[in-house]
Amino acid sequence: MAEEKNIEELDSKNESTELRSIRDIVKDLTKPVAKRHLRTRKQGGKELTYIAWHDAVKYLDHYAPGWCYEVRSMSPIGGKLILTIRLSVPCAEGIVYREATGQEDENTDSWGDSSSNAESMALRRAAAKFGLGLYLYDQSK
Repeated sequence: MAEEKNIEELDSKNESTELRSIRDIVKDLTKPVAKRHLRTRKQGGKELTYIAWHDAVKYLDHYAPGWCYEVRSMSPIGGKLILTIRLSVPCAEGIVYREATGQEDENTDSWGDSSSNAESMALRRAAAKFGLGLYLYDQSK
């Protein structure tokens, strides 16, 4: 079952250096994330399922080779750090990008620090705009 394979083993056709269509990249990124790459945490009385940033990077490396991101802005607002990133994916149509924000309390008591946590959230949200784990945001579950 493909879901249980290592990300490096998936779809060897993607190892070509030829640029792929954004439609094909999104189609691949929209595939369900392997269960072993999913994490859960409690937040606001709910249990949330998510993909860790380092696993998101592996999926992007595999399905969108040459991707990159940059921090576009970082602002403290009302005790929170708001960070915006731009995720860029090279494809046959040119470079396609999506932007997303992440936020964290400036004085966080969670694991990590406010900037790395906000950056992680923004990266995962931007990747979701390309389809990666987008189904995890479905609130009707």
